[in-house]
Amino acid sequence: MEKLHPIAHACQDENGNRRDPHDLVAHLRDVGELAAGFAKHFGADWARLAGRWHDLGKFRPRFQKYIRLVSGFEADAHIKGESGKAPHSTAGALLATDRFGTPGRVLAYLIAGHHAGLADWFGGLDARLDAPNSRAELDQSLAEHPPADLLDVSDFELSLRALPGGKDGFALWVRMLFSTLVDADFLDTERYMDPDKFKRRNAWPELTALAPLFDAHMVKLAANADPTPVNTLRADILRQCRKAAALEPGLFSLTVPTGGGKTLSGMAFALEHALRHGKRRIIHVIPYTSIIEQTADIFRGIFSEAVIEHHSNAESEPGQETSASRLACENWDAPIVVTTNVQFFESLFASRTSRCRKLHNLVDSVVILDEAQLLPPEFLQPILDVLNLLTRHYGVTVVLSTATQPALASRQYFDARQNLRGLDNVREIIGDPDALYASLERVQVRLPDDWHQPTEWPKLAEALSAHDSALAIVNTRKDARALWEAMPADTLHLSALMCGAHRSQVIADIKARLKAGTPTHVISTQLVEAGVDVDFPVVYRALAGLDSIAQAAGRCNREGKLAHKGEVVVFVPPKPAPPGFLRLGENACRDVLRGVSDSPLARTRFAAYFERMYYGCQLDKAGICDLLTVDGRELAVSFRTAAEKFRLIDDEDSLPIIVRYRGKDGQDANIDQWLAMLRRDGPQRWLMRKLQRYTVNLHRGQTLALLNQGDIEEILPGLYVQVSDWLYDRDTGLNPEGIPLRPNNIIV
Repeated sequence: MEKLHPIAHACQDENGNRRDPHDLVAHLRDVGELAAGFAKHFGADWARLAGRWHDLGKFRPRFQKYIRLVSGFEADAHIKGESGKAPHSTAGALLATDRFGTPGRVLAYLIAGHHAGLADWFGGLDARLDAPNSRAELDQSLAEHPPADLLDVSDFELSLRALPGGKDGFALWVRMLFSTLVDADFLDTERYMDPDKFKRRNAWPELTALAPLFDAHMVKLAANADPTPVNTLRADILRQCRKAAALEPGLFSLTVPTGGGKTLSGMAFALEHALRHGKRRIIHVIPYTSIIEQTADIFRGIFSEAVIEHHSNAESEPGQETSASRLACENWDAPIVVTTNVQFFESLFASRTSRCRKLHNLVDSVVILDEAQLLPPEFLQPILDVLNLLTRHYGVTVVLSTATQPALASRQYFDARQNLRGLDNVREIIGDPDALYASLERVQVRLPDDWHQPTEWPKLAEALSAHDSALAIVNTRKDARALWEAMPADTLHLSALMCGAHRSQVIADIKARLKAGTPTHVISTQLVEAGVDVDFPVVYRALAGLDSIAQAAGRCNREGKLAHKGEVVVFVPPKPAPPGFLRLGENACRDVLRGVSDSPLARTRFAAYFERMYYGCQLDKAGICDLLTVDGRELAVSFRTAAEKFRLIDDEDSLPIIVRYRGKDGQDANIDQWLAMLRRDGPQRWLMRKLQRYTVNLHRGQTLALLNQGDIEEILPGLYVQVSDWLYDRDTGLNPEGIPLRPNNIIV
């Protein structure tokens, strides 16, 4: 039988003609060199060898016949007595443990997981490597005599002595190496499958080209700013951020009251710091998916297409990825990335290839953690551990940006029995935060007379309507809709049941109405509390965490233009916040503010607030740290179990639905065109980015109920699309009950 020339991939061009196949040997060499380049500062030899061996199993005759069969490359190819796919990712992993013993298990994790994701060692990878069919895969592959240079390891230095972070850093280091292999494999495959798309990847501008754009924007902003005391303080905050950029990389805090211009001042620090210290990109991390588009819009207005906005709304579910969806995932190769806490931290603890792919691009970056006080207490310890490792060993500078610093560098605010490992050497960018807070005090906060006496929605609606313009912020989507329904007809609504494009339009309308002096009433969830620069004379806030009340106050008299202080009214809603983080904050706030006669939002009060909120919390509730602690003898880590448990928002609870929102006047047909492209061509990176702005997350049970009713359809595994015309309301967004609210408001 004639020996088949080994190929890695085969495909057709856009006209359906068969292209020359992707040579396997070239693929292995190219992936090895790409991965080594990505890992040059933390393990190039490990990454290069993983790249050379990751598809070693493709030398098997069984795989070569299979790839020709499924691609149509050789119509008569068949495998007598066998059916289904031909495994190929175990041969290289087994060769690594044969050649190097226990240290080879590092390579085994990477190679065996480059499609299925990182596995646990015990009960996972150990059993897989011991299986007879794995040994057969390796033997059959070696029998085909791969080129000697692919198998030669004489020039590789595979030492664990210089491990970044030592034993405590092992799990992150393996995930970083895994990222280099996965991204190199994806990119080299894309270079063959879609060379035009691959070429477009290298079109990003350098940060050096973006700095002048930012400076020009800030000059224009300053020239158009009114000479108010607030703007004078913002200019000084900006100056201090630029000055601090010269400090050595590491951990910083940026403590600025709401309305002080943290977003742009933080970007000024990040850009200048990156240019001074050779950083490659800036990653701005935001706590809520619902407000990411606001910050991304600000940066796109300055940097144009140099910004990518990435969250998980338009991703397929775990276990339902396809080759197309993997190629469409982000690897954060852009100079400026705007993403969410969920995407950022779940990627750092992930095992999936699509999630891990971006990790090596965190190296030598500046990461701004916006509203850092919202880091979830249940995962606080593993989060702080990984931030320490990134800043110590991977050239990352982290900025904790917030008006209400939770003092993550200290143990004194936490239950001492939990022995928090805090952040190392956090340096404050602002010279005198207390003086700044005193200067930026623009509101008077009115607390409830009775902390246990709720205010019913009709009574609250009456109080709000008595003001020409007022904003009310509540704790849940359901509360927002209930209060909105009790308000006059021209009241505006904001919640995460509205897609990003819809929210952006409503926020633009709010700003325009306030600027024109038009009476404006808005009912919103907490999504308005970060990244949304609106300025109301009166703000009502449902009882919540003290940090949330401070954020709400930042939407009141924001520009300091009132002749008197703005009014912030804290009220007790008809029902308490849902159990969990919101309830903890609500109870801690009640404890801290009860009996207070001076300023409720004094900066010094937040220490006591966080002490109470975190007291009794399990700071590593899921046991992530133990799962990722390496067994020195076995190099055993539970990667997959840790990833499954590290869920800031439980994936089991929500599913993404793409809605057919067509703009303010119903004339924007882009969403229909993009959905048609998705059906025809499958997921593409640029397309998935566009669709993020038209996506709403809904509880799994409600989503499946809508699916059963025929109101939505599953367009990709785990990704749903609105079908019923009346499912999306022009005022309040997606209707989870699936019942039309008002006939005139449906999106047709």
